[in-house]
Amino acid sequence: MIAFVATPIGNLKDITLRALEALKAADAVFCEDTRRTLGLLNAYEIRKPLFSCHKFNEREAAAHILELSRQGKNVCIVSDAGMPVLSDPGWEVCRILKEAGEPYTVLPGANAALCALVLSAFPAERFTFVGFLPEKKSARRELLAEYAAARETLLFHCAPQDVDGAVAAMYEAFGERRACAVREITKLHEESTQFLLSEGLAGEKRGEYVLVVEGARRAENPLNALSVKEHVLAYMGQGLDKKEALKRTARDRGISKSEVYRETIDLH
Repeated sequence: MIAFVATPIGNLKDITLRALEALKAADAVFCEDTRRTLGLLNAYEIRKPLFSCHKFNEREAAAHILELSRQGKNVCIVSDAGMPVLSDPGWEVCRILKEAGEPYTVLPGANAALCALVLSAFPAERFTFVGFLPEKKSARRELLAEYAAARETLLFHCAPQDVDGAVAAMYEAFGERRACAVREITKLHEESTQFLLSEGLAGEKRGEYVLVVEGARRAENPLNALSVKEHVLAYMGQGLDKKEALKRTARDRGISKSEVYRETIDLH
């Protein structure tokens, strides 16, 4: 069986029992950096053959994984931290396995982006994980422009040396927004700092970051400047019946239809 296994993002205790069982049962472990994975396995006294699977050799690694699986071997695939494939190698392996009809599973675990979303206290009903921004400024601007009108919370991975440039690019693309920089997740010095894009993130940048940025605000409806009754009357003046006018007014103002009804009970 082939398993993509999530590993700790900082605190080694965040390994799951299923992950440990799978790693102990594995005949081979494919990893982003064998040195990093060796440290994890040594911490739990697990000794397994390690093979590289990084962005420069994914196709070759996938062929090897497929071969081992068809021989009845148990194979685990891990990245340096968190879930393989998400901002890490592994997608090419998934694609090749799926095309070959070879089954595989996922063992869930620690995830930096989701932890950062909770730590930011930003809206989490809807969110988009963007990952790392492109290195080229033109490509970065083009990508950010695609999300400028998105109302959901946006999540970005960012290396410490890139934080200032990324924040400046976001301000250029999005305008003023609240943001939150989360670093050292699950570690002793875990930190969550809210700031405005226009001001940037103060202080020295250390450790890997997740930048959480609030979504675009809904454009203000000019009718919201009127009283509730005037708002409803404006819609009725456009030919809508009272029921539809109440519904649209409630939606515009973000209040309940019953509240609008109470304010307009004398309208017919």
